[in-house]
This record gives sequence, C-alpha cells and structure tokens, in this order.
Amino acid sequence: MDAKKIIPCIYLSGGKAVANLHSKKVLPADPAELALDFENYGADEILVFDLSTDDASHELNLSVIRQIKRAVDLPLIGAGNVKRLEDIKKLLYAGCRRAALNFSKKGNIELTEEVSRRFGKDKIACVVRSAHELLDNFQRVKTHISTVLLLDHKALPEVSKALADNKNISLLAVYKTMSLHEAASDLRTYDLAGIAGGAFNNNYREIMSFKRQCRSLGLPVNTFESSMSWEELKEGENGLIPCIVQDYRTREVLMMAWMNREAFEQTIATGLMTYYSRSRQSLWVKGETSGHFQYVRALYADCDNDTILAKVSQVGAACHTGERSCFFKEMLKKEYDDIDPLKVFEEEYNVILDRKNHPKEGSYTNYLFDKGIDKILKKIGEENTEVIIAAKNPDPEELKYEIADWLYHAMVLMVEKGVTWEEITGEIATR
Repeated sequence: MDAKKIIPCIYLSGGKAVANLHSKKVLPADPAELALDFENYGADEILVFDLSTDDASHELNLSVIRQIKRAVDLPLIGAGNVKRLEDIKKLLYAGCRRAALNFSKKGNIELTEEVSRRFGKDKIACVVRSAHELLDNFQRVKTHISTVLLLDHKALPEVSKALADNKNISLLAVYKTMSLHEAASDLRTYDLAGIAGGAFNNNYREIMSFKRQCRSLGLPVNTFESSMSWEELKEGENGLIPCIVQDYRTREVLMMAWMNREAFEQTIATGLMTYYSRSRQSLWVKGETSGHFQYVRALYADCDNDTILAKVSQVGAACHTGERSCFFKEMLKKEYDDIDPLKVFEEEYNVILDRKNHPKEGSYTNYLFDKGIDKILKKIGEENTEVIIAAKNPDPEELKYEIADWLYHAMVLMVEKGVTWEEITGEIATR
C-alpha cells in the first residue's frame, strides 16, 4: 500500500509567504527557508499556491518557486494563476513535479486535455472547491489528470466515492484549518493519497510525531525506519558506536560523534541527529544550543557493523569552532587534480561567476560578458559545430577537447542567465 503523504502549503503573494488562500497577512519566514523547514521536519511534498492576479506578480512568484526548489529536494505541486498552457509550462520549468489547473475557471477545464497531451497526465493535477466542479466534468478530464486537490472538506465522501474506480488518480484533501485528530480521522475514513495544509502549515515540527501516531493506527506513512536494529550493530566500549557525519549533497565529511542505543533510536524517531556525550554522559541533539541542526537524510552501517555513516542536511557549521567541517587542519597533502565531475563544474562555474562580478583586464571570459548575450550565443553555436566535426573523427581526443570547450561556453551562458549547476542537475534528476 502506498504511503499517505503529508503536504504543507506555501501561499505566495508578491513574492512573500502569506497566511493562507483567504489572508494576505505576510509571514515572517522566507518562502525558501519555510520550505526547508517543512522538508527537515518530515513533509513528503509541498503544495505552492501562487495567489498573484497579474503577470508581473506571477513572474515574481515563479522566481520564488525556483528559489524554493533550489532549497529542497521535495517534489513541489504548483497551483494558482493558471490561464493558459504557457502558465503550466512555467510552473513545471520552475521546478514543480506537477502543475494544477483551477477547475472553478471553465477555461481551465477546456485546457486540461491540451496540457495533458503536451506534458503528460502525470504532470497535471486539478484544484476543485466542490464536488460538482469535478463530477460535472469528470468523464471529460479523467484520462488527463493524475491528481485531484479538493478544497471542500464536506465533499470528501462524494469525491472519494467517484474516484474509487479510478486508482490512477490520486486524491489529496487540502485544508484551511484542521486539527491533527481530524487529519488522522480522514486518512482512516477515505481513500486519500495524502492531506495538505491545515495544522501542518503552522505546526510543521509535529509532522514526524503525527506520522508516528499514524503508524500506530496502522496507516502507511513515510517515517524513518532502519532496516537494521541496534542489536545487529557491534557496540564498542560502554555500549557506544562511532558515527561519521557527511553532507548528503557535497559528500564532505563534517564530524565524528558517538551514539548509544537511545541516541540511535531517537535519531530515527525524530529525524534529528542525536548523539551521546561521553563527557556529560547524556544525550545531545546536534544544534540544540547553536541552532546548527543536522537533519537525517540516510544512515549506513559499515562492513563490520561497528561504525555508522550518517548523511545529513547540515544547518550552518558542524564544528564548534565555527568551521563548516571539524576536519580543517591540513596535516599533509600531495598535489592532485580533483576530477569529481560536479565539483569540477562547480569550481569552474564559480571562477566564471567571479569574473563577472570582479572583471579582470585581458580576461576572455570578461570579453564575452562585455560583448553580451548575442556574442555568447554565437560562440555556443560555433562550439556546437566543432563538437559535431570532432565526433566524425575516429580519435576521441579531439572530441573530449571540443566538449570541454563547449561546456565552458555553456557555463558562461549559465552565469549570464543566472542558472546554476544545482538547477541543471536537479532538473535531470527529476526526469
């Protein structure tokens, strides 16, 4: 059985996060930071509503959605201010896994088949405020949507029944207000793929606790579950096991700390890295005093089951000295070329970005930036041709050189247009 999803909502107006669909009260949190909090505390997806009413505000909110996607790995559902195929395209290109059409607008119902054919039904959802908005058009749209976002709690019985024979369409209940008790009750009563909004928007720190309660009720939800028990690990002195901590994105080694059984189990239960202090002889949650929390992304055991590797999302510095990593004291280093692909690309990208921000006389990179976008595009075209010609040569050495040349010019274009490698790799990862 598929896990039920817990989906907080972010409502955007004028590039700011606001209270809800009906209130434009601006929240103090930056939208991207709010999304990261949702992810770190156990959300499965994020539903983003664009509440703009004009094209300028729409573009501003789309830029915020791109910032949100850069901040989190969670899938996004984009909804709001969709009037034409181009709006769906912009939401998907901004990083949304799915884009939703508001069925209270008749034109969007007519648009559904076109956007589904263009982008695939798995990318298309619909927002309905009542049962009749869906049911009156269901035969027409049912083969063109993957998800129904229902805003009317009272319509759950009727809509859930209508979708009972359409297992390829997911139903998400979206709430303005909702207690955790009501959320659990609806998950038990109706065939829901998940619940969105309501209490989870403001009480996102309770998501993991709520999921554990759902587990106890027999409801399938995504929680941290270890495939190995503590008994399968080999304890060292005083029942402790060393834990190596690594940034889950960069793979940088951040620190080493100790775990006992209680720390291990609390880490799994909360999603927050928890350790055992040998000096204080007590548990400690990383970041509880500094704010530099570590949020679990994965745990591994080594080949002997006597060491744990934790891959984490690190807030701020891992080291108490303020350094990002505890391993900053270089003792010995032999010169070598780091050929990790993403690291090489990121370093080259950063050099190009620095040239743009701090021009250097005689720099070819600055020459391209000074000449502008048309010159950069002309070079991209020329390098494309060079790659094609080199590919006809049986010796791959020339091809490697020309591809490297093309990638450099592509990175100049990326910097010029404000596109990062994280955005490119993120786009590829979701395909």
